[in-house]
Amino acid sequence: MRVGLTREASMAATEGRLELDRAQVKKAVLALQAYLKRASSSGDVLLNENQHIFLQLTLWKIPGQQQTIRIPLPHCIRKETGEVCLFTRDEPSLTSEQTERFYKKLLSERGVQKVTEVIPFKVLKTEYKPYEAKLRLLGNFDIFLADSRIRRLLPSQIGKHFYERKKAPLSVDLQNKHLGPVLERLIQGTTLTLGKKGSCCMTQVAHSGMTTDEILENIIAASETISSKLKTKAKGKLIKIIHLKSQSSVALPIYNSTLSHLAMVEDLQSTQKKGKKRRKVDETQEKSGAASEDEEPIPQLLPIQTPSKKAKLEVSPKIKTEKKAAKPVSLQKGKRRKPRPGKVVHKAAKPRKAPAHKLKPKSS
Repeated sequence: MRVGLTREASMAATEGRLELDRAQVKKAVLALQAYLKRASSSGDVLLNENQHIFLQLTLWKIPGQQQTIRIPLPHCIRKETGEVCLFTRDEPSLTSEQTERFYKKLLSERGVQKVTEVIPFKVLKTEYKPYEAKLRLLGNFDIFLADSRIRRLLPSQIGKHFYERKKAPLSVDLQNKHLGPVLERLIQGTTLTLGKKGSCCMTQVAHSGMTTDEILENIIAASETISSKLKTKAKGKLIKIIHLKSQSSVALPIYNSTLSHLAMVEDLQSTQKKGKKRRKVDETQEKSGAASEDEEPIPQLLPIQTPSKKAKLEVSPKIKTEKKAAKPVSLQKGKRRKPRPGKVVHKAAKPRKAPAHKLKPKSS
């Protein structure tokens, strides 16, 4: 099952586009088809079931930002009976059923026949809110499309399982005049997601039911699109190794880069970092220069001599007399407070002493 590498397969990419050796790729495709045929005859694979064929890419460096690349393919990788679901926005002054009929009519007018189900956003929020309903929706369809006007609202409604199984809805502009060709290209093609967590990524480019030439053309078209759409100056030189594999087979190498590409990638990254530092320095210098031009020159001030002893403030006799306010009459010493008019002050009665003749004891 091992396929040897040739010198042509490790050629450098020209003008950012990756060049694959067609002979080497064809050998890998034939070996993979032989393995899948043997596996289906032995009973490891169910009858009439097509296995997916993937491209596995290994990069020299982990990407600095996440990127999703849409890859148009010359041959469709999905079954003719594949189910396609479209999420649409809620049209004003229309019910959910009227909105569904409206978009189905729009798709038929634009010549789109592969969209089998239209789900308005309101129906998605109400009928597919339970966890079991979301899993059932995920398993019923092969690909999901979404109106670009509600694309940002979907992650909180569909859940994380759509993204874990790589069935995230693809954004579509339903107001586009060329809606038919755009949808056909999306349904027929595939996508590749580059993350910031690792240097490996994988995308489906064919299935076991396709011919050798169809698989070969899809692989070459996908590699050229990926290498040209990478958000780096290195483009295709960022790719280290490309493997071809199925769900159960080993990975067959079809492209292997050279160490010169790694040196080039590192040089580009170092120049980018230096450029960022220079921009920051220039921005800080511009800000400081603008601030110095706007500000007026600060005059030099003489130092203030602080006296060793605090000078006593002289208080005028008028202020002294004002400070000495007369005490109220009630608080003066030796004088009792007079009662207010209209109020009667009752003095406490003194206890009377018993007469002397009563205190004498009786004689016996």
